[in-house]
Amino acid sequence: MTADPYAALGLTKSASDADIKKAYRKVARTCHPDLKPDDPKAEEKFKAASAAYDLLKDPETRAKFDRGEVDASGAERPQQQQYYRDYAEAPGNPYRSGQGFEGHDDMSDIFADFLRQRGQEGASFQSRGFDARGADQRYVLNVPFLDAVRGGKTQITLPDGSAIEVKIPEGTADGQTIRLRGKGGHGYGGGPPGDALVTLTVAPHPVFQREGNDILITLPITLDEAVLGGKVATPTISGTVNLSVPRGATSGQTLRLRGRGVKGRGDQKVTLSIVSPPKIDAALTEFMKSWRKSNAYDPRKGMMP
Repeated sequence: MTADPYAALGLTKSASDADIKKAYRKVARTCHPDLKPDDPKAEEKFKAASAAYDLLKDPETRAKFDRGEVDASGAERPQQQQYYRDYAEAPGNPYRSGQGFEGHDDMSDIFADFLRQRGQEGASFQSRGFDARGADQRYVLNVPFLDAVRGGKTQITLPDGSAIEVKIPEGTADGQTIRLRGKGGHGYGGGPPGDALVTLTVAPHPVFQREGNDILITLPITLDEAVLGGKVATPTISGTVNLSVPRGATSGQTLRLRGRGVKGRGDQKVTLSIVSPPKIDAALTEFMKSWRKSNAYDPRKGMMP
């Protein structure tokens, strides 16, 4: 992705949170791979915008990026002094109760202080055991909507070029964090490595929305399907099913497919939207004129003050 997430969204650092969300949704509506499956440039633009939105939508992470504490992928930039603070605060460290490292701004002061304490206590590195747990490392991973609700696997590339597999639990919610034990920074001495903390952000879907464990969709139906009713093919997160549309259905009417939500715990709520034919021919026009003469009704009755 671009090193500047603001540029990926067509924004500057002065953009508000609302500007960031609006810019991302605009890209999602025009460049989502489900909408343009054969357009690699659109897919690349969507991926870059998704990664940028993942980073900037969280005020804390955005602030860290603006201060240079994390890079455009959300990974922490090396901060050598922090490693020594981690060691100083580690359980079992013989120097933990003495003068710590927090007050030093110069690396030479750190080593001088460490060696001074070593000399005072008559210990060596080997006898004291220079061991400390490695630092945890944080990552942000954009997850496709269907992978989040159905579960799956993906890989992330670490700063050193190695890759680790991330298992996405079924029903993953936006902002959920997964801990990968032992996949963080290297330990010090004989200390164990830290963990990798992967925060998952769920990308929007052009058809489905999520509300708790329920899945929401708007389903277009034809005029005759609304009037006559019948079985209508309907997408769900687990495949296509037939939905029974009642006779006389109206736009805005919501039907429920029970057990078709996230992990089978929720439902799918289907809001109907009646769509007129793409072309109104003479036969339909004459029929409607004739029908109106004897069946006119006012759906807006009672609305006027």
